[in-house]
Amino acid sequence: MGLSCFACFDGGNKKQRREEERLASEEARAKAAEAAQKRQEQFEKSAAGRAARAQLQGMAKQSANSNKGEPVLKWQMS
Repeated sequence: MGLSCFACFDGGNKKQRREEERLASEEARAKAAEAAQKRQEQFEKSAAGRAARAQLQGMAKQSANSNKGEPVLKWQMS
């Protein structure tokens, strides 16, 4: 009988522990997301970030103008 009561108390602790771990995990994810956002903002302000953005914009312009209405894939029947 004593063991069954102990199991009841342990089950409550497991639920509480699981909830605490869930909250801690949620808090850690929120902190990680905030840190990632800060790193992204710092990168965008940096010279490397500005250069990367300019390169992406240049690639977008080039790909938009590259085919000039021609099909991308051409094939011939021989």
